Amino acid sequence: MNYNKILVIPFFLIMACKPAAKEAEETNKEAIGTPVTLTSPEKGNMKDVVEVNAVSAFLLKSAVKSNSNGYLQVVNATLGKLVNKGDELFVIKTKEANSLGNALTKLDSSFHFDGTIHIKSPGTGYITQINYRIGDYVQDGEALATITDTKSFVFLLDLPYELKSYLPNNHQLELKLPDGSTLNGILEAPMPMVDAVSQTQNFIIKVNTSNPIPENLIAKVALVKKLKINTTSIPKAALLSNDTQTEFWVMKMMDSVTAVRVDVKKGIETNSNVEILSPQLFPKDKLVLTGHYGLADTAKVIVNK
Repeated sequence: MNYNKILVIPFFLIMACKPAAKEAEETNKEAIGTPVTLTSPEKGNMKDVVEVNAVSAFLLKSAVKSNSNGYLQVVNATLGKLVNKGDELFVIKTKEANSLGNALTKLDSSFHFDGTIHIKSPGTGYITQINYRIGDYVQDGEALATITDTKSFVFLLDLPYELKSYLPNNHQLELKLPDGSTLNGILEAPMPMVDAVSQTQNFIIKVNTSNPIPENLIAKVALVKKLKINTTSIPKAALLSNDTQTEFWVMKMMDSVTAVRVDVKKGIETNSNVEILSPQLFPKDKLVLTGHYGLADTAKVIVNK
């Protein structure tokens, strides 16, 4: 029996199986990795802002006053009503005029004397207060009602005094109202006083709007502390840090399956993005956005698309 021939056959079978086993092992290695998603750096302008409150107000309020003693015969004023300058709001008839009118009528029925005084609105605005009703007796000079002057409508910026240094770069402001709408405003003169408790100072913001806005409405104003032009930023979710937040890094893709740690220096932040000062990143770079927690300095990943 030829034992050499018998031994040769298994040897060739083993050698033939090695490439197939090696290929299967490489395929398994490629399939092993942490699932991740990717993002890319962006180029654009970034703002470091601080949000403060502004409250709507009417700086000027006019009092509608009686110019004679008498009884209110007509009251056309209602709370919240928008009135124009010259609109008739009250009619007053004095006690003397009433008696004199009856006497004159008896002497000459063709002489129609009613002795009424018509009080008109001194300006355009909303009636915010009414002090008397029909039939009440009023004296000369008494305030019958209060009207807000619509031309004096502003927002008062409630500014912490330590933020005053940022105002020169915030002459034009955007106000966000609670209903989601926005208004453009111009920063004007400050009020010459500071709140003793909160140490905040009011600044006038002039707005131009045709829509009626109630008084004491709180709007949000974003003051720009720092503006960066054409800078590089990444989503906040792509930035990693140590527990004390003294070191920051990103996981950058070196090829289709390998992510490596790249230490970075961050700059200003917004609600969604963070500026990267160094090293230089490019829009074509691929960074790990999710799935990077706990990855080693060099890690195998599987990109989910």
